[in-house]
Amino acid sequence: MPYPIHRFKEEQIKLARRVIKRDDFDKSAVKLVAGVDTAYIDNKVIAAVVVCDINTLEPVERKYAIKEAPIPYIPGFLAYRDSPAIVEAFHLLEKKPDILLVDAHGISHPRFLGMASHLGLVLDIPTIGVAKKKVCGQIQDDKLIYKDKIVAQLVQTREYAKPLFISIGHRISLKTAVEFVKRLVKPPHKLPEPLHLAHRYADKIRERELEKQKKNQE
Repeated sequence: MPYPIHRFKEEQIKLARRVIKRDDFDKSAVKLVAGVDTAYIDNKVIAAVVVCDINTLEPVERKYAIKEAPIPYIPGFLAYRDSPAIVEAFHLLEKKPDILLVDAHGISHPRFLGMASHLGLVLDIPTIGVAKKKVCGQIQDDKLIYKDKIVAQLVQTREYAKPLFISIGHRISLKTAVEFVKRLVKPPHKLPEPLHLAHRYADKIRERELEKQKKNQE
């Protein structure tokens, strides 16, 4: 089945113009921060979101959603596979976060609209992209440059570990995004704590679903 890649590209270029790259929120009022991550079973996307207290980094709420993937994984178009499940999980939350961290790129993307930016626009929330590998651009010192623009900053959160690529998702500046990521790291974990917990939660749900499948087949 062919997928409308050309239409996706056009939409990304259009949406990228709407990304707000400044602090469009009150930093001093932030109380809850969430991380979102995904796991997969066959053609299903498991989206897990964990909300944490900004001061203690303890989880205050967890939600998940499982949906059929509308498209397979296509590099550069992760949002079109994963975001429907993520949006559903987010809307289940009773405690809405002030900032959302996403295990994906924000504007550090070939069309300046990775999944972190896509979700920020859809959910209208300050969003930070936290990625492990670059998908475009060149590294200069601790910055990622793409088309003469600084699109991400490299942040080493653990000694001897490879740095993370921190980028603007939506409604936040790069400087503030980096500040929050550093604040949210809880040693010895490499990822900011809300993302670390979301990753573990997504894996836990996946294991539980696989166990269900196994029992149903017996």
